[in-house]
Amino acid sequence: MEAIDIDHDLVVVEEFDALYVKTPSQIPIANISNTLPSSCPKQHARKVAKELGTDNGLIYLPGQLESTWEDSDQGPPFRQRRYFYYLTGADFPGCSVTYDIAADKLTLWVPFTPPATILWFGNTPSPDDCLSQSDVHDVKYVGELAQYLSARLATVKTLYALRPSQLPKFEGFEQMRPSLKIDVSSLQPAMDEARLIKSEYEVAMIKRANDISSNAHRVVAKKAAAFKNECEVEAAFIAACTAANAKTQAYPVIAGSGPNASTLHYGANNESLIGRQLVVLDAGAEWSCYASEVTRTLPIGPRSQFTREARAVYELVHRMQAECIARIKPGVVFRDLQLHATLVAVEGLLELGVLKGGTAEEIFKNGTGAAFFPHGLGHHVGLDVHDVLSRDLLRPAGEGMWGKRRPIGPQSVRAMIKQAAAEAPPPPPATDNKKNAGAGAGAGKRATHNTLQPQMIVTVEPGVYFCKPYIEAYFLRREEHARYIDPAVLDRYWGVGGVRVEDCVLVTDTACEVLTTAPKGNELLRMMGYA
Repeated sequence: MEAIDIDHDLVVVEEFDALYVKTPSQIPIANISNTLPSSCPKQHARKVAKELGTDNGLIYLPGQLESTWEDSDQGPPFRQRRYFYYLTGADFPGCSVTYDIAADKLTLWVPFTPPATILWFGNTPSPDDCLSQSDVHDVKYVGELAQYLSARLATVKTLYALRPSQLPKFEGFEQMRPSLKIDVSSLQPAMDEARLIKSEYEVAMIKRANDISSNAHRVVAKKAAAFKNECEVEAAFIAACTAANAKTQAYPVIAGSGPNASTLHYGANNESLIGRQLVVLDAGAEWSCYASEVTRTLPIGPRSQFTREARAVYELVHRMQAECIARIKPGVVFRDLQLHATLVAVEGLLELGVLKGGTAEEIFKNGTGAAFFPHGLGHHVGLDVHDVLSRDLLRPAGEGMWGKRRPIGPQSVRAMIKQAAAEAPPPPPATDNKKNAGAGAGAGKRATHNTLQPQMIVTVEPGVYFCKPYIEAYFLRREEHARYIDPAVLDRYWGVGGVRVEDCVLVTDTACEVLTTAPKGNELLRMMGYA
């Protein structure tokens, strides 16, 4: 038999006396490094103490408990409390954590698992297991926690907890409360500030989540021609993630085709793809509790269904994203990127004839672009896909996309333009600022809020949507916007539904690094045979 050279990886499996050879077709994530920085709860705890501005006190956080549904012995999948995980790296139920600020001692408290429980559900990590896997100072059984708290709370200045419902519960605690200073308002803001700037470990985890998600998007794109229903798109994505041992999605998969692509958080994923032009796949896996978020818009069906209108909107949205990513660097106010994306959308829709009757600057300043780009350009990503919600990247001028689920409407656009103009320096004489009109691109007096900093990870997710109920109700019925929209041309775009593209982006010391590697734009179209 002729010898064949095979490119391969060796996988060591200690439990079995065997050699397993993985060929490239079986290796889902080729660009994941095997060398990752270790977890860093101690570093996180010290960052939180620094944000609290104190050198004395005890931080106490309980982890999540297992739960069951009413009238059932089954329950929802376990999901660890993210603030607890940030200080421990422990992803199993029944734990607590304390951080003695003065002593700089981070202690993880874990449950003891009785042998009878092990029979049914397996063992939980022991203290020695946790010490070897997580960078904490000490690990003890949770049965000793009450005695420790009773002794330590008698000497510390302040007990810090996230909220009243998460205060410790042990015999004698209520008697201690009158003489103990309890702070349930300072810890969450301090932890939010700490979580905004990612450690190298966190960046590595988010990169891995993005690599797995990017591979899954690639798998879906290669199979897209065979799909007949949105549910097949969702299933293919989840299967690819699960095969890479990422069994949890950071958020519910969105696989919306045709008109469904114009619903931002569409989740039914159950309609036929027949006769539709595009499908928006917004999906990202978790890795070690860290999230990714990736969106790609795929042509579906015969090439003839990828109409001139769909192609034009597809290219416009990718131009919006490319120009915004090129502008990311420390010191940039995220609001300015939002405004730039909106301006590019207005310019593109003017070229397509959807918008009419005014200049790009005039329509942009009127806020009419919000009819087609009605959401925030992005958000922080970390232990939650919409990380640290209290620090919305577009507040205070823009309405928060994630808090109250409200669209960014014309008034918000006008408010952001006004705010940006107030912060920008006057333009130099005889300079054509048309391209960045109203976008606040200068380097004058800037807001300190919502400003990008090194080691932040944010999404950049522009989109253009043709949501008929929304546009008809809030724009075509209002003369201030209807005069800029051509209904006859718009009729040709309802079938497009919507286009969105999204990547996770790390802010570096000088610019940025795109963490998402899924093909997009012309590269994606070539791979799918639509170029």
